[in-house]
Amino acid sequence: MSAPTLDKPPAPAQTTPRRRPDRTGLLRTVLRRLATALFVLLCTATVSFFLVRLSGDPVKILLPPDATAEQENVLRASLGLDQPLFAQYLDYLWGLLRLDFGDSLVYGQPVSEILADRLPATIELAAAALAVTLVVAVPAGIFAAMRRGRGSDHTVMTGVLLGQSTPPFWVGILLILVFAVWLRALPASGYGTFANLVLPAVTLAVYSVAVVARLLRSSLIDVLSSDHIRSARAKGFGPLKVVLRHGLRNASLPVVTVVGLEVGNLLGGAILTERVFSWPGVGQLTVEAISNRDFPLVQATILFFAATFVVVNLLVDLSYSFLDPRVRTSR
Repeated sequence: MSAPTLDKPPAPAQTTPRRRPDRTGLLRTVLRRLATALFVLLCTATVSFFLVRLSGDPVKILLPPDATAEQENVLRASLGLDQPLFAQYLDYLWGLLRLDFGDSLVYGQPVSEILADRLPATIELAAAALAVTLVVAVPAGIFAAMRRGRGSDHTVMTGVLLGQSTPPFWVGILLILVFAVWLRALPASGYGTFANLVLPAVTLAVYSVAVVARLLRSSLIDVLSSDHIRSARAKGFGPLKVVLRHGLRNASLPVVTVVGLEVGNLLGGAILTERVFSWPGVGQLTVEAISNRDFPLVQATILFFAATFVVVNLLVDLSYSFLDPRVRTSR
């Protein structure tokens, strides 16, 4: 007889280790984006510093036409414009490191205080334009996607094409002509009331409405042809419910990205709109500073708009890294 064999205990089931998020890769991505953003701002500050000095000597504007050469030299020395150009550039960079943008040549006040005084008006205008963009573009994009290929779709897309190809200043002048001159329903300029905000906000939002509506329509058309949308339709859901409940969520990611980028466009594009409507924001301040050859103020406003674009792009870029790990591993 053979000796009895003892049953071996079953081997423990092998479990795959849980994969931890690559925090090192995420941190490396964030640091790389921050370094790129700082480099872009440094290049912007450098280019703006040298370009504004090609516009001429501000002393000629600050002094009366009959000023003597001695008076010009005294004023130039008091403003620090008698130093070598490279020395002025180093002083400018040192001031940026301390968040000191210098004093305005015209107003005689710190540039940071002037910007802080004008910034709320620009933010108010950009926020109102963003609200108009979302209120108009989202329903228009959904409507065009649901009516794809029909006359109403072509009508919406024609309006989108006009919105993308029409200059904002021309839209502003046209709105002033219709609503302020002919209908006398809204003021042509001014600041402080809701009526003053309507025309500038609509003018600034026209291009963004066109961009968001067109992208949303394209994204929805791609999503509505997928399998889970056909399954939802087979269950008896109505067309609007299918779009709002199942299609809009999947089509919203690229739209959210574009909306984030449009925030920077709204702030940067406010220059012409504020000029047309005499809106007392940073855009209007930029035009005045350029006309007066106010070097520190021009440099600060240019850097402000550049920083707005850089920060918004940085946040959108980093949001992809947080939402989709494949972005972190592919870059």
